[in-house]
This record gives sequence, structure tokens and C-alpha cells, in this order.
Amino acid sequence: MSNLTGFVKKLRDIMRNDAGINGDAQRIEQIAWMLFLKVYDAKEEDWKWDDENYQSIIPEECRWQNWAHDDQKGSALTGGKLLDFVNNTLFPTLKQLPVDTATPVKKAIVQTVFADANNYMKDGVLLRQVLNVIDGLDFSDYEESHAFGEIYETILKELQSAGSAGEFYTPRAVTDFMAEMICPQTGETMADFACGTGGFLVSWLKELKKRVETTDEEALYNRSILGIEKKQFPYMLCVTNLLLHGLDVPSVYHANTLLHDVLDYTAEDKVDVILMNPPYGGSEKADVKNHFPADLASSETADLFMSVIMYRLKQNGRAAVILPDGFLFGTDNAKVNIKKKLLREFNLHTVIRLPGSVFSPYTSITTNILFFDNTGATEETWFYRLDMPEGYKHFSKTRPMLSAHFEPVRQWWNNRCEITQEGFDKAKKFTAEQLTGEHGYNLDLCGFPHQEEEILSPVELIRRYEEQRSSLNAEIDRVLQDISALLGEQET
Repeated sequence: MSNLTGFVKKLRDIMRNDAGINGDAQRIEQIAWMLFLKVYDAKEEDWKWDDENYQSIIPEECRWQNWAHDDQKGSALTGGKLLDFVNNTLFPTLKQLPVDTATPVKKAIVQTVFADANNYMKDGVLLRQVLNVIDGLDFSDYEESHAFGEIYETILKELQSAGSAGEFYTPRAVTDFMAEMICPQTGETMADFACGTGGFLVSWLKELKKRVETTDEEALYNRSILGIEKKQFPYMLCVTNLLLHGLDVPSVYHANTLLHDVLDYTAEDKVDVILMNPPYGGSEKADVKNHFPADLASSETADLFMSVIMYRLKQNGRAAVILPDGFLFGTDNAKVNIKKKLLREFNLHTVIRLPGSVFSPYTSITTNILFFDNTGATEETWFYRLDMPEGYKHFSKTRPMLSAHFEPVRQWWNNRCEITQEGFDKAKKFTAEQLTGEHGYNLDLCGFPHQEEEILSPVELIRRYEEQRSSLNAEIDRVLQDISALLGEQET
């Protein structure tokens, strides 16, 4: 496994000299499509071993072993010839692979992965050097393959500091904690309708694997996930991630969940478990709202995904969803109606308030984990504030949130009690009547009493102000309506 040492650094050092690579995001995307083909090539060798009649969907000249592998005999493509092959043969061929509804998923994913992929490198000699580093990985060796799964995680982590690409990555400590608390069972199907690079899918599989003992359970395990991702780049990363984790047929689809009428979902579309970090602060085309009932049609993507989640969760199903503070305190009509539906039709049993900077440096907006199930109306909801660990002022790329930081929640989870610290509620139970009446669907409870001033980017600052202005305007409208109603009663 010596060739894994400094893998990412080696690639970075080579690609830094290529004029076509502009920044971390392009570097990671460049690595991603090559890694996918290398991993897929290893998978195809396994599939051929199991099925002697297996036929690859990739034409022979475009298979990794026939153009990327260097046999050290001086015949490997390099320089201008390599660039010409990649740009004018490999990419056009893979983008136009014949795929229809009858094409097996494990073959169709090749065309889907390359549909919008790009080759950014302009130096064929440097491209050959990168290919040789990647080709040196031995995925037929179980230990090396497993070790590279961890290396791949470091590549995904770099997305957090690669500009807007950070939106596709949720820290592994968070996804692992949510999967652990949701307690997977064999035979269940778990979905993430905006799955990014597949963090929740992988955390679910890792947690479920602990309960797999028989061959039948292994088969159920392999069919236990459903992922949908709108953007091609994270979709590519997700598929590679799942192949690396031993899933031969990843049920992950390149599509936009929000372009489906929620009222058209049937029992077959529903799943047992949903784990998600819906994109928030994003923008969709105006007609996306037409796919939702008028009272739930929000301009905020996180709100729309919450509606999708409620329409696609099975009876007795369970969900854990990350949402920004704006959802908790928001009082605009759509947010209030979504929260009404949540509390009236679902059991919102726990809200974990996460400390700030969990998603740093991508965003410093404070987030929460909502745990709920489809077992009937909410009767009571526990709120728990997870404070910043001792010795930390904030999380960062070099000091990220760790699984151990969730230990206070784990200890509290099965032995719940109300906690007050310095006169402020840290953990407290509220009845549904309190949440809907006394608090008027404002779920901003057990918050952080001593938050330091945040330094936000201009875009985040504008987003924060717009969110607060919307909520304040809605609150003013509500108060004015109440006053008008009172005046009307007095006149009669």
C-alpha cells in the first residue's frame, strides 16, 4: 500500500503545472473521471470472473487497460497523441454510449457519468503522469481497495474548500451520527433525494453492514439505497464512492427531484428511511413551485425538499434531515404550512441544534438535525443544543467536527432529561400545543445564548438578511391581521 502514501499530493503537484487546470474544483473534477474509469475497470474484471459471458458497454479501445495503462514497453499513449485520443475519441464515445431503459444500471452509469464531464488538462505529458499514479492503485487487493476508500474521503473533504462545490459534501461525523441514531434494519430502503457525493448513502451502508449476517441479508443490503442527484459532477463522485464501497449496482440517478409533482407519488415511490441535507439558499426555476400544492410552494429549496420528504416517507418510516435555522424561525406562509403539516401528520420527536461552523469553510450558517417518523401527529418534541467542544472556538478545514463531538448527544439520547446551563435551556421538552400555540410554529428553541459575532461573506450576509426580512414581514402581516380581526369584532 506504499503507493497510497501522498496520493492526493502527488496528483496535486503534477496538475499544478498544467495550464488547463484552474483551481481546486477543476483539479478534483479531473481526478474524478479518471478514478471512476479505473474503479469501473476493476469492477468489470470482477464481473467477468463471475459471468464469463459478461460484455462491457465500453468499446475495447476506450477501456482503461487499453489506453490508460502503461505496460512500461514504450507503447503507452502520451503527449499530443494522448490528448487527441482523450478529447476526440474517449469523451465523445463515452458521452454517446447507447443506453435505453433495458440497459442494466451498472452499464448505464458510464454514459450518465460522462454526460457532462470535461477534460481540463492541456499537457499530454502531465496527463500521462497523472494516469500512471492512478493506474498504480490496485483495487484487486482488498486491503488496498479498502484503504483507498479512506483516501477518497479526503478528496471529497477537499470539496468543502473548493468554492461552491462544498454544498455537495456533508461532514462524515454528521452523516455517521444521523445513520447511527436512525438505526438501520435489514430489508429497509433508505433514500437521499439530493445525495451529493453519497455521504449519507455510505454512512447508511456502514451502519447497516453491522446487522448483515446471511446471504439473503447481503442481497437486501445491496438493494437498500436510493440516491438522486441533480448535478453531474457530484453524481460522478457519488457513483465512484459507492463502487469503492463494494456496491456493484448503485441505485443512484442523475435527475432533479423537484421536477416531479409531489401529489403523483404512489405507495411504490415511498421509502422506509430518509437521510438528507437538502441544499438551502439555492434557486430553482419559477415553475418548480408548480409541482407542489399552493400552500407548500416555497422559493427556498430546503422547504421544497421537506415537502418531498413528507410525501415519500412510508407509514412508520423514519427520517433525519439537516435544515438551516431559517426553517425553524421562519414565519412566511410556506414555512408555517410545511411545519403545520410536519407537526400534524408526523411525529417530530427530536431537534438537535448543531454548533456553528460545522460546514465551514463552505458556509457558517447554523444548522439543525430534525428527527421525525410517520407514526402519527407530534405530541411532544425534545430540543437539544450541542455546544462547541471544549477548546474549540469554531470548526475549520484543519479542525473539523469529529464523531466524538456527538458523544454528549449519544449519552442524552436514551436517557433524556431537561438541562439548564447558566440560566439558558440546553435540553427541553415542548408539547405540540406549546409549539403551535404559544410559539406560533417558531421552533427556534434551546438556541445558543452566547453566539459570537459572525463574519459572513457578502453572499451569505445578503441571504441571511433576506431570510430575516421575509420572516419579519410575515410576522408583521400576521399581527396586522390579528389587529384587523379584533377591530372588526369591536365594530360589530
